[in-house]
Amino acid sequence: MLTDPATEVFEAHRPLLHGVAYRMLGRAADAEDVVQDAWLRWSATDRAEVREPRAYLVRITTRLAIDRLRQIQSRRESYVGPWLPEPLATDVLAPGQGAPDTAERAVFAETVTLAVLVVMEALSPLERAVFVLREAFGYPYAEIAAGLERSEAAVRQLAGRARRHVEEGRPRFDVGPDQQRELTERFLSAAAGGDLDGLLNLLAADARLVGDSGGKAKAPLRIIESADKIARFLIGVVRTVPADTELRFVELNGGIALLVLVGGAPDSVFQLGIREGRIQTVYIVRNPDKLASLAH
Repeated sequence: MLTDPATEVFEAHRPLLHGVAYRMLGRAADAEDVVQDAWLRWSATDRAEVREPRAYLVRITTRLAIDRLRQIQSRRESYVGPWLPEPLATDVLAPGQGAPDTAERAVFAETVTLAVLVVMEALSPLERAVFVLREAFGYPYAEIAAGLERSEAAVRQLAGRARRHVEEGRPRFDVGPDQQRELTERFLSAAAGGDLDGLLNLLAADARLVGDSGGKAKAPLRIIESADKIARFLIGVVRTVPADTELRFVELNGGIALLVLVGGAPDSVFQLGIREGRIQTVYIVRNPDKLASLAH
C-alpha cells in the first residue's frame, strides 16, 4: 500500500510524539487524541515551509498536550479515589527509530514509571513539558525555549523547579527487574496463601497501597498506610478472586507488573515499588478505562 511523503514522515515520528504526549498526560487514550490532532495540524501545514519536521511535530504535540493537560487537571479534581497513570506496555517502547541501547533505555524508562508520573502530577503544564522534553528526550534548552516560545533563561528556571520537585517527591526504588519479579512472586504467593506473616515480612513498616478505580470497580477510595493494614486488606481481596482468574507477568511503565485477567479480560494491574529489599508501595489499577489497552 502506497503512502504519501507527509504520512511517511509523520508515522516515522509517531512513537516519539506518543511518548511525549503520554508523559505529559498519563493516559494512552489522551495521548492518542493529541497525536491525532497533531496529524491534522501536520496534514494542513505547508510542509515546504518546514525545515525540520521532527522539531515541528514535537513542538505542536507539546503545545497540544499542554492545552489538553489544563483541561484534564480540572476534571481530575472530581475523580473518585486516588488517581494513577494508565499502565503502559514498555517492553517495545523506544524513544526514536529502532530499539535504544541499555543505558538510553534505562533513562527513557525512568521517566515513565508510575512513581515519577504520579509526582509529575503536581507540576504545572509548562514545568511538565520542559521536564519531559529535557529529562526523557534530552532536548537542548534552546530548542525547548523556541518550541514553547519562552526565553532560554525561563526554560532553565522551569526545568530546575521541575527537577527539584520530582527528585524530592520520587520514592527511591532501587531494584532491577529480576529482583522485582522475585519479590512480586513472593508477594503473590503470600497473599494467595493467606500468609499474613509472610506479607508483613515483605512489606516495609510504612508501606502504602494506592488503588485507582475511578469509581468504576472495587478498590480502596483512600490510600492504605502501614504494612499490617495492607496485608489484611490483600488477604481479604484474594478470598474473593473468581475461579477463571489468570495471572501474567508483564513489563509496564519500565518495570515488572502483574496483570490480572478475569474471563480473559484485564481486571487489574499490580505493581510494586521496592526499596532496600522491602515493598514500599503497592500500586493497583482497576479502572477499566485504563486497562483497555492491555486487552491484547
